[in-house]
Amino acid sequence: MRALLRLLSMTTPPTKSPRLLNLARQLRLYKAPPSSLDIADDDEPAVDARGKVFAPLAVAESAAPSAISKPERFVPKTAAVLICLFEDPQGDLRVVLTKRSSNLSSHSGEVSLPGGKTEEGDEDEKETAMREAKEEIGLEPNLVSVVAVLEPFLSKHLLRVSPVIGILYDKDAFKPVLNRDEVEEIFDAPLEMFLKDENRRFEEREWLDAKYLVHYFDFTTENKSFVIWGLTASILIRAASVVYKRPPSFAEQYPKFRLPKSLKGDDNIP
Repeated sequence: MRALLRLLSMTTPPTKSPRLLNLARQLRLYKAPPSSLDIADDDEPAVDARGKVFAPLAVAESAAPSAISKPERFVPKTAAVLICLFEDPQGDLRVVLTKRSSNLSSHSGEVSLPGGKTEEGDEDEKETAMREAKEEIGLEPNLVSVVAVLEPFLSKHLLRVSPVIGILYDKDAFKPVLNRDEVEEIFDAPLEMFLKDENRRFEEREWLDAKYLVHYFDFTTENKSFVIWGLTASILIRAASVVYKRPPSFAEQYPKFRLPKSLKGDDNIP
């Protein structure tokens, strides 16, 4: 009998957290606002009334004006990142993050979300995010339930990045296998941190006559220190706002921002 009970315990899937199930239901109802690429032309474009995120090395496209919607507009390449959420033993939501390899040609050594550029054959941004997560950290797609796609962001290198939110119900089933060519470390941080002013600093920058804030979050875990900033910080601020249904306790400084009709190949957001 004991042997049978042990066998059943090994084959019976773990019970899913009620909180994560409720969160999944909540997020499946989320509808991202229209991208600026779909907005009709307007000579005096302005930020969306809801004040979408424009932050360090990241511009929520919903905040970008319609000047880029004309036929001759600049059309950025696409990418996707995975916001993989799970519940810790205390019942708090945490997000999986990586530190990029110091050998990479771009963003080397920086903290990022698993993800990358769209490849031929990817059906949509969800598939891109999940494929990249498996390649980078060995996260099997069948362990994650994709529940929402947030509005796209514009990266420093003018890449259109779609954040995909997925829920990892069974954290213990995830056995990370890092692609050392791309990822140096993997860790996780509390999602709610990105709504708090603690351990946050910022600097003001300007691009195309628009001032905006670059946010930096200092985080320490297991005697290791990380700085989460730029595009990653912007996406996580937005994700936390959606998940917790409240804005951050600090100003993000949304500008009235206009993109030029065309951009040179070497143009970057400072």
